[in-house]
Amino acid sequence: MAEPTSRRDQLDEDLNEKLVEILKPELEAAATEPPADEPAKPAKSTDKDFFHALGGWGALLDIGLPWIAFLVAYAVTDHKLQLSLIIAVGIAAVLAVVRLVRRQQLRNIAGGFIGVLISAWVANRTGNAKDFYVPGLLTNLGYGALYLITVLIRWPLFGVLYGVITQTGTAWRRDPAMLKGFSRATLVFVGLFAIRLIVQVPLYFTGSLNALGIAKIGLGLPFYALAIWLAYAVLRGSLPAEKWDEARDHITHLLRGNKK
Repeated sequence: MAEPTSRRDQLDEDLNEKLVEILKPELEAAATEPPADEPAKPAKSTDKDFFHALGGWGALLDIGLPWIAFLVAYAVTDHKLQLSLIIAVGIAAVLAVVRLVRRQQLRNIAGGFIGVLISAWVANRTGNAKDFYVPGLLTNLGYGALYLITVLIRWPLFGVLYGVITQTGTAWRRDPAMLKGFSRATLVFVGLFAIRLIVQVPLYFTGSLNALGIAKIGLGLPFYALAIWLAYAVLRGSLPAEKWDEARDHITHLLRGNKK
């Protein structure tokens, strides 16, 4: 009687082995897939992804072209202020329309267009070409003061924004590394605004329009890109690797318009 039982056990064992062999690919695939009720995690971002999420060099160029156009037009048209203003505003409008048609983000170009429009209105009201740069000077003064105050009261603006976009509130303030990192990154932009004012304000009061225009362009696109890189490097160097990866992912996905 033992022999039939032994054969039955052996048969069951063989069937189980065959079943495991048949189902092995499916089991391995299932083990690598997230459960159905858990959303798949987005891929880790990289430094390159972060820069492209900002809009890349194209976004920076969009911001600066209207100012370059004004300076060139004012020189070429023999200092015809209104025509130069129309050209600058027109180029800003065209760039905005192109972005809209291509369904690209309007974040940078909208801000640039509004800035050019306000500057043109001020210069047209005063009739003085150098006043085209007054709103920019006041903006740098206001932003510089705001950024500096947030650092002095230990609520750096970049940290506050991070808490809002990641929906973590003020948790970052309880982490010394994150508080220090966001403070340093915010100070980079305080330096940006301060250098712009130190260079451009004397040129404005001495009426050096060409030099003021060149300074506006030089301290605009290239300097802004440098400030972004410095703030990025400072924040990355201030945070442990795992915290930096998380912070970069949050900010990159936000800039892309995705939820994290």
